[in-house]
Amino acid sequence: MNIHAGRLTPVDTGDLPEYPLSADDRLDSHYFMVWERRRWLNSDMRLKGTPECRALYFDLINIAYDNSPIGTLSADLEVLAKLVFVDPGHFKALCALDFGPLHRWTKCLCDGEVRLMHPMVLKSLTEAISRKEDNRAKCDAANVAKRLQRLRATVAGLHVELSKNDAAVKWMDEWLIQQGCGYRSTSWVEKAMMAWSNHAMDLARSRARGTA
Repeated sequence: MNIHAGRLTPVDTGDLPEYPLSADDRLDSHYFMVWERRRWLNSDMRLKGTPECRALYFDLINIAYDNSPIGTLSADLEVLAKLVFVDPGHFKALCALDFGPLHRWTKCLCDGEVRLMHPMVLKSLTEAISRKEDNRAKCDAANVAKRLQRLRATVAGLHVELSKNDAAVKWMDEWLIQQGCGYRSTSWVEKAMMAWSNHAMDLARSRARGTA
């Protein structure tokens, strides 16, 4: 479908780009969105669009953040008109303007459904989701480091030399995870140490057989 003179006309959906975000992509907060103030102040939409079109344009961007997939709009102009409380006929006429409410919004495919996307909205969301994943990775890495530190301290109370073996501590950490151990009591750590000892002996035997 194409937006042209306020009308929806058929297009070959095979030519439409796939929207890169899915319905599963979310932001940490649904209450805030990044707005590039200087880009907006110097944009053609702000400088050339009518006050009404600019207001509707901004409303639709906010609405897109609550849609699924996030950052997209319905391709139905009548639906959009209802969302911004404007008469459908008037809304279609505004969309026919060069700087109408849907300026730079284009058709895309979202799991086979035709919807609207905007390059700057998508850029903002992509960057926000990337930052979210980076923060999550950093938090995960910090949690792993703390978990290993606690395990090392417990092992040190039982066997000082073993606690200095990084490979052993990491192996025992993975073993405890595989056992579904939530609370790492001393008895569980002792079991992990015994499992490591058996593992180390098996490795030694394998190496001995390989060099015999």
